Amino acid sequence: MTEVVISGTGLYTPPYAISNDELVAAFNAWVRQSNDDNRQAIAAGEVEPLPESNSEFIEKASGIRSRYVVDRDGILDPERLAPRIPERDNDTPSVQCEMALAAAEFALVDAGLEASDIDFVIVACSNMQRPYPAMAVEIQHFLGIQGFGYDMNVACSSATFGIQAAVNAIHAGSAKRVLMVNPEICSGHLNFRDRDSHFIFGDACTAVVLEEGSIARSERQYRVLGTQLWTQFSNNIRNNFGFLNRGDENGIGKLDKLFVQNGRKVFKEVCPQVARHISGHLDALNVPVSALKRMWLHQANLNMNQLVARRVLGREPGTSEAPVILDEYANTSSAGSIIAFHKYRRDLEAGDKGIICSFGAGYSIGSVILETC
Repeated sequence: MTEVVISGTGLYTPPYAISNDELVAAFNAWVRQSNDDNRQAIAAGEVEPLPESNSEFIEKASGIRSRYVVDRDGILDPERLAPRIPERDNDTPSVQCEMALAAAEFALVDAGLEASDIDFVIVACSNMQRPYPAMAVEIQHFLGIQGFGYDMNVACSSATFGIQAAVNAIHAGSAKRVLMVNPEICSGHLNFRDRDSHFIFGDACTAVVLEEGSIARSERQYRVLGTQLWTQFSNNIRNNFGFLNRGDENGIGKLDKLFVQNGRKVFKEVCPQVARHISGHLDALNVPVSALKRMWLHQANLNMNQLVARRVLGREPGTSEAPVILDEYANTSSAGSIIAFHKYRRDLEAGDKGIICSFGAGYSIGSVILETC
């Protein structure tokens, strides 16, 4: 079977950052105004007062300290609490395309390739800014790539599912080199008026180049030993926004048209399954846990990652074994595990093995076991 390697990665970070303190200040200003507007109903016991948020709660609950966003002014405006992202004309690269082009440039340089070397583009992310034309085809156009492209969405697991799609295409002979990008603008679907989730997400874009091992020429490569995917339906993480919303005006503007989750159930149900998934994937490839040097896990919650790593390893993980980036980036959905891989892979030596694992809505889990070449 054709050997497939990851030969390059890239990362685009938006220019604006928001600290927990800044986010909390805007949220609490809105809470105080809302409670003041409803003071009579609150006094009568008809409405519960909204509780304020605080930075200590956020960091303890998630490990998040800051996040990058495509727009901060709108998010920090208590009257708005949502990003301002102006529409663009159809001949201008879309916001997601622009992010992907920047990340792709870094990935191509890392792989030692030109855009013309790529013959397949995958956009794999949680939220597409439009149904069609596909963002992947737009990116293909602006990079000048011959071949084909398509979009795919498996929520937070999109990147690992995208990697498997790329690997399968190379194995099948329909592509030799694939660019897989994850332009995540998570701030667009986040309810910044929800105390339990207003701090969760940030924006970023990652890019991964995969190619036949026999033609790869980058300085450092990571052989794909195997991929494994799993899904199971659950309503515990959901977003009902879509083009059918206009068919029932009663749902327009309702909270379920933004990100909603039952965090406690997600934690309880997903963590054990992720640990079983990783252990089973290692067993299937006859890779002992002791040979696992690095776990690039989905960056949603520090407590989740620590629990998963502990169950897989059977002990407390070292800092380098399961690196964390969510303190700076927050949850960037499908981009999170790839950011961790991008930033914490160059110290590995030839023969060292690691696993990229992402998990989220669906439920969905995807894992990619790699060996440093």
